[in-house]
Amino acid sequence: MKFKHFSIEECEKIQEMLWQKSSIRVIAKAMGRSPSSVSREINRNIPLKRSYRPRIAHGRALEKRTSRSRKIRLKNGLVRRYVLIGLKSGLSPEQISGRLHLEYPKESISHEAIYQYIYSHIYRGGCGKVRPGYHDLRKYLKRRHKRRGQRGMRSVQRVFRPKGPSIDDRPKEIETRKVLGHWETGSMISKKSKVGLNTLVERKTGLVFISRIENSKAETTKDIIVERLGRLPSEVRKTVTSDNGTENSLFDSVMTELGILWFFAHPYHSWERGTNENTNGLIRWYFPKGTDFATIDDEAIRVVENALNNRPRKRLGWKTPLEAFNESVALTG
Repeated sequence: MKFKHFSIEECEKIQEMLWQKSSIRVIAKAMGRSPSSVSREINRNIPLKRSYRPRIAHGRALEKRTSRSRKIRLKNGLVRRYVLIGLKSGLSPEQISGRLHLEYPKESISHEAIYQYIYSHIYRGGCGKVRPGYHDLRKYLKRRHKRRGQRGMRSVQRVFRPKGPSIDDRPKEIETRKVLGHWETGSMISKKSKVGLNTLVERKTGLVFISRIENSKAETTKDIIVERLGRLPSEVRKTVTSDNGTENSLFDSVMTELGILWFFAHPYHSWERGTNENTNGLIRWYFPKGTDFATIDDEAIRVVENALNNRPRKRLGWKTPLEAFNESVALTG
């Protein structure tokens, strides 16, 4: 059987489950991999600090791949044009890879090959300069870096811990993403003004609601969540999971007004709200860090919301979040 390298998503999943003190066999079963493969991956990529770093692991795998002599798939004119059009249209390499095979069954390219093509135009040093005669395609990526390499650790900020239900008490079925109606919420703030964004993401389908908020007060956040979720049928608004920010301290009022349950993730455990965190990262492609949300009107926010809800997703069989949500609602009805 041909060995398949671990993707960056798989590397991050290994890190998450190691933090949860899962055994090698449990990790392997969850990922559909053999225990020996998972064990080799961990042992191969644990640095001196004795912690598994997914970005390092993935970077090493890519280095091994690029060091081999292999055919450059983007020499195919049709595939190259399809990739460039897809990137300029705002699609990710993984989405381009998935859609290409649907539209041109005889053609295929992996998302890793697309990433390698993009970063092959960049010098390998830390400067991130573009090679002479090449175009910088990194600007079309939602999450872009000077070069493919290790990501730094984020600084930790103090947060307020409201007295509310813990994610430890959340029904386990929510983790499977098989049931509609479980949401994650978060906030995006601007350093230039008090105006920010509130985001609500449905876990099963990835449908997102993006709302402008005039400040980060708890009352403001509570009102916008009640307004957005209140428009939905009760069967598709069952729970909300949030971080421990002070803007979520009126969670009990939301529970009362909407008849839903609310759960808090552990402090500094952003992966417990991975759906929301990843979606906020996509939003940053449209509104980069440093954006003053006071200058962004509701119409611009609706355009971004519609764009994200109509992007094909691999885990949805390349359906869009809106298509998947509407289908699920029809089934619940």
